[in-house]
Amino acid sequence: MYRVMIIDDEKMLRNLLKITIKWDALGFQVVGEAASGIEAINIMDEIKPDIVFVDIRMPFMDGIEFSRFAIRQYPRLKIVILTAHDDFEYARQCVGIGVCEYLLKPIDRVAINEILIKLKKQLDEESPEDTEIEIDIEENSVIRKIKKYLINHYADPELNLTSVAMKFGFNASYLSRIFKERTGTSFVDFLNGCRMERAISLAKEDKYMYQIAKKVGIPDPNYFGKCFKKYTGKTYSDFIKK
Repeated sequence: MYRVMIIDDEKMLRNLLKITIKWDALGFQVVGEAASGIEAINIMDEIKPDIVFVDIRMPFMDGIEFSRFAIRQYPRLKIVILTAHDDFEYARQCVGIGVCEYLLKPIDRVAINEILIKLKKQLDEESPEDTEIEIDIEENSVIRKIKKYLINHYADPELNLTSVAMKFGFNASYLSRIFKERTGTSFVDFLNGCRMERAISLAKEDKYMYQIAKKVGIPDPNYFGKCFKKYTGKTYSDFIKK
């Protein structure tokens, strides 16, 4: 079964789309819905849709903005734009950004069935194993870049999972998950590891703890002390006594 997500600010239309189509018979399952592009972005990592039906006109983030973001994050995602007659020409331009199809409202069951059959054929032809290799390569490349970025910028006190995720165009929860999968350690532990290695080096210069804490990007000495003890097994004062 391929996974389908429906994004439209009108609940009635979402419900209509769900009950109008015999999804199971066509090899699909509706696994999620959202009332806006922003809501959809926040749950897509969990839902993992293969196909998204998205309305072109929505508040906060319209279907075009959503499609641009989603295609960057999930290059294999199939997107079908739902549009009214007045927006038809606008919707047709979406094909240039990677949108697969566009459908006119009101919903036409025959047209949707034809599109689903076409998209299913495309999905069937795309090898899951090649897809997995490409995803592996892409994710490993990104994680290498993020690790290098952390090593070079650990002293920035504003550096955290959310800020790095935004910089590299990821959802924070998604980045947290793939970082752990690809490195075997959590994002926070890796960042703190960079900071603590530098702190150990600075500790040999017999500096005060608050000075070192600030230099490695942890301006709170108490939190620094906890991180240092967790990393070295010793309190800072015990460590410098040696």
